[in-house]
Formats: sequence, structure tokens, C-alpha cells
Amino acid sequence: MDSKLYLISTPIGNLKDIALRAIDILSSVDVIACEDTRKAGLLLEKLEIKTKPQFLSYYEENEIERIPQIISLIKSGKDVALISNAGTPAISDPGFKLVRECIKKGIKIEVIPGASAVLSSLVLSGLPTDKFMFLGFLPKKESKRKQLLTSVPKKTTIILFVSPHRLIKRLGELRSLFGNVDIVLCRELTKIHEETRREKVSQSIKHFKQTKPKGEITLVFRLE
Repeated sequence: MDSKLYLISTPIGNLKDIALRAIDILSSVDVIACEDTRKAGLLLEKLEIKTKPQFLSYYEENEIERIPQIISLIKSGKDVALISNAGTPAISDPGFKLVRECIKKGIKIEVIPGASAVLSSLVLSGLPTDKFMFLGFLPKKESKRKQLLTSVPKKTTIILFVSPHRLIKRLGELRSLFGNVDIVLCRELTKIHEETRREKVSQSIKHFKQTKPKGEITLVFRLE
């Protein structure tokens, strides 16, 4: 069986961040599994990909149902690409369960690296990169958030995803737990309105109380 599952990173903002190999594979696969079939179609249109693969919706709510379908497609000889709406699939998006099942079934998997908000914000932060931890979006339950944050190791750079409508609350929680720590806030990476703020957490709280936060936000900090 020569058919594969391809894990393809897509741009997080600037379309030119797509890898040349990603374009080649998206042009040749039989099926593209994606969070949003409409957005995937627009991506191929912008990349001027003329082929017409089958689009298969793949998101958290239907992941369990889709996994055997995708494995069946690959075993029947079809190449399948997995993409997310932006960035690297399986990072704070569905995907790892599919990868795990493909490994169990002996299906070949190939990764095409590319844009990642996690790594982009890490290297942009100016904080040490020798040891870091990505926590994704924090749990919705306050007690679980507190437990997770208070367990982060010292001298490790921590990376979080934060939704705009929860930003002020999350910043307030950081200040309550760790004091007026230094943070780096990256917003709308690679997009027109990209912004990086390096400041005390209290300064960020003050700023975003006056200016409504918008867009994709990554928060980076380190406890010494």
C-alpha cells in the first residue's frame, strides 16, 4: 500500500508562507480532510490549484466518525491530506487520534512542515527557547486553570492560546497567581495588523481595557 496520510501546514495569515511541497501535494492528493470545506476550497483557489480533490469535513464533533472513513480511503489506494484552517494540524486542532490510528494500521504518514503560531511566537518573544511548554487554550473550569498554571515549571517558557473575549480575564489570572510578571503578547501573526507587545501583565490589562482585543492571540511568559 503506497497511499499515505499527509499532514500539511497551512498559512496562519500570509499566504506566501505556504511550503512549495505543500502546494505540490495539495495539487495531487485524492482527498483533503479539513475543518471547513469552504475555507479549504478558497485556499486552493488562492494557490491557483486547478485539481478538484474530494473535500471531507473533519473537526472535533465528527472526528471519531471520520477516522475509519479516512483509513478506508487510504487503504483503497487514495492519498489523503489533513489540514486545519490555519497552521499545523493536530496542534490545538483535531488530528492526533487519526495519526494514532494510522500508525496502528501501518499506514504511512508524511508531514509537510510550515507555519505555526506556537513556534513563531516563541522565537519572536525574545525569551529563552532552550526549554518551552505549549499549553494550548486553558481549561474552561477555573479550578483546572489554576491547577495547571501553578504547576508550570520554573525556567521554562510557556506558550498559551487565548481567545480575544477571554484575554483580560486570563491576564488577570496570571497577575493574581504570579504577580506583575513580564509577558509577550503576539496578535494576528503574519497578518496586516500583526502586533507584538512586550510588557508587564498589568500594562497589557490596562491597554486591552481601553482597546478591545481582536484576532488570534498567543501569550508567552516565563517564570524565573
